[in-house]
Amino acid sequence: MDHFGGAPAPFDGVAGVELRHLRAFMAVADEGGFTHAAARLRIGQPTLTRTVRSLEETLGARLFDRTTRRVELTPEGRRLRDDLAGLLPRLDEALRAPCAGSLLRLGFTWTLPDGWARVSRAFESETGARVRLVRRDAPLAGLDAGDCDVAVLRGEASENVPGLATSTLLHERRVAAVATGSPLSARRVLDWTELADWPLVVNTLTGTTRLDLWPEARRPQVRCTADNVDEWVEAIAAGHGVGVAPESVRRYSHPGVRYVRLKNAPAVPLVIAIPASGAHPLAARFAATARRLTAPHLSGPRRAAPGPTAPNPTGRTPARPRGAAS
Repeated sequence: MDHFGGAPAPFDGVAGVELRHLRAFMAVADEGGFTHAAARLRIGQPTLTRTVRSLEETLGARLFDRTTRRVELTPEGRRLRDDLAGLLPRLDEALRAPCAGSLLRLGFTWTLPDGWARVSRAFESETGARVRLVRRDAPLAGLDAGDCDVAVLRGEASENVPGLATSTLLHERRVAAVATGSPLSARRVLDWTELADWPLVVNTLTGTTRLDLWPEARRPQVRCTADNVDEWVEAIAAGHGVGVAPESVRRYSHPGVRYVRLKNAPAVPLVIAIPASGAHPLAARFAATARRLTAPHLSGPRRAAPGPTAPNPTGRTPARPRGAAS
C-alpha cells in the first residue's frame, strides 16, 4: 500500500518510449559515442544526448557510463542492446510491410535538382513504397490538381501557398543561358547586373526569375516567352534572348546553348510541398526524408537569396511581360 491508501501503480516505462529513443540508444551503443552516433542519425549531438537521457529517465536505469574520454554501456545498457539487436530489425520490417507496394507520386516541373535520386532511393528503402515521377508544366507541378502527392517546387512564390504545407530545403545558384553565337558565350562569368542590357527569354509557367529582382531603374526587357523549358531552350538557341535559370538546367544540353555562371545573382529556393490536409499517408514521410538528405549533397548553397527587393517568381501569373525567366 502507498501513502495514498491504494496499491502502488505497476511500472510502465514502455508507455513513454518511442522508436526514436531506441534508435538513438542503439546508434550510441554501436558507435561507442555520441559524436559519431549523431552524425549517423543526422541530428545534433545535444538533441541525441537529450533523447538518450529521456530514455534513461523513462526506464529508470542508467544505460551509459559517461566520462570526458569515453562512453561505455552499463550492465543494464548491454542487456538492452542485446535485446534490441534482434528486435529492432524485425520491428522495422513489420512497420514497412503495410507500405510495401504503395505508390507515391512525386511531381516536378522541368527537372529535379542534381543528386535528388538518392532521396527517392532512401525513401523506398525505408518504407518499401515506390516513387513515380510525374512531370507537369504547371506552377505547382500538378499538386493542386491531384496529379501528384508531393511536389518539388522552386521560387519564393512556392513557399507560402494556401492549402499546402511547404518546407524550403536549400537554395540553388542561377546561371545564364546564352546562344552559342552570342558575344556572351565567350564569357566564363557574368554579373547579374549585366543582364539588364540584354533581352530575356522567359518561361511564364514554371519560371523562377522575375523582372523585379533587378532595380526598377535598370531592368532587362522581355523579348520572348515560352510555356515550358523545352521551348525556352529552343528560343535561346534561336537567338531570341538570354535566359536565366537554376543551375540544374545545365542538364538540358543543346548544341546552340551555353550556360554561363552568374555572380551576385539571387538564389532560388527549392521547396518540398504536400497538401495541408488530406495528404497521402506517406507524403509527410517523404518530405522528412528530403529535408534530412538534401544539404549539402544537392546542388546550391543553403543561403538566403540576396538583393534589396523581395523576389516573387511566377509560375502563377503566366504570359505577362513581368513574368518569370525559367
